[in-house]
Amino acid sequence: MANITAAMVKELRETTSAGMMDCKAALAETNGDMEAAIDWLRKKGLSKAAKKAGRVAAEGLVAVESSGHTATILEVNSETDFVARNDQFQAFVREAAKIGLMGNGTIESLEAAHFPGSQTTVKDRLQELIATIGENMTLRRIAKLEVSKGVIASYVHNAVTEGLGKIGVLVALESEGDVTVLGTLGRQIAMHVAATNPVALDASGVDQATVERESAILRDKNAGKPDHVMQKIIESGLKSYFKEVTLLEQPFVHDPSKTVTQVLKEAESKAGKPVTLKAFVRFALGEGIEKEEAPDFAAEVAAQAGLKA
Repeated sequence: MANITAAMVKELRETTSAGMMDCKAALAETNGDMEAAIDWLRKKGLSKAAKKAGRVAAEGLVAVESSGHTATILEVNSETDFVARNDQFQAFVREAAKIGLMGNGTIESLEAAHFPGSQTTVKDRLQELIATIGENMTLRRIAKLEVSKGVIASYVHNAVTEGLGKIGVLVALESEGDVTVLGTLGRQIAMHVAATNPVALDASGVDQATVERESAILRDKNAGKPDHVMQKIIESGLKSYFKEVTLLEQPFVHDPSKTVTQVLKEAESKAGKPVTLKAFVRFALGEGIEKEEAPDFAAEVAAQAGLKA
C-alpha cells in the first residue's frame, strides 16, 4: 500500500479540480499512481480539468524564428526565471533558434552546428554560458516546419522580448494565395493553438494509445450496457473527444460559431487560392518536466515538533 502524502493529494487536486477527499480516495484506490488516479476520477465523473495533467513548471525560454518558407521553434531550459531574463541567455536562445533554421530539426544537429562569432559548436557555447552564469541549462527540444508555397505564421505568448516567451506556436499554411491574407490568418490560428492546445491536426493524428485510453474510460463509465449500445456510446464519445482536441474540428477562438476548417474554407475567397493547414507545433515552457519544489522547512520543523505549520 503506497503512502499517500498531502503533496500527492495537492498535485492531483490542482490537476483535476476534484475535491480533496475524492483525490485521496483515487490515490488510495490506485496505490498512489498519479495517472491512474486521474483516470479513476474521470471514470467517476469527478475530474473537471483532466487536460491539466501535462502541465508542470520549468524555467527558460521558447523561441520562434522564421526565414522565407522555413521556421523553427526551440525550447531552452534554465534552473530559474532569473536566468531567463538574462541578456546573455536570451541572446544565446535567439541565435540558437536562427541556427536551427539551417539544420534538420533535431537537437543533435543543432548541438553540432557552429556558433557564429566563435570557434565552438552550439553545445560548447552553451557549456561556456553555464560556466559564466553558474546555472545548469539544456537545449531541450526543437522542431522545424517548411512549406513550398505559402507562409509559416508564428505567435509567442507571454513574450519577454520579440520571438522569446513562455509559449511558442508555428502554423504552416500551404497556398499560392495572397501572402498578406495568409499571414493574418496564420497568426490568428497560431493564437488559437496557444489558447486551446490541440493534440493533433485531425482525428487521424491522435495517438492510438490516447484513443484506446479514452475508449476504456467510456467503457468503464458505461459498464453493463449491451455490446451494440456500448459500441455506439464509444463512437459518439470519441467523436466528441476529437471535436474538442483536434485543431481542424475545434471552434475557432476568434469566432466560436465556426470551426477552424470552416474558417480556412472561407479564407480561400480572400486569398484567391485553396488554403491547406499543413502542420502546427506548440511548445509550452517546461511541459512534461518534473521540477523539484523547494522544501518547506517551517512545515518540517513544525511537524517534527508536533505543531501545526
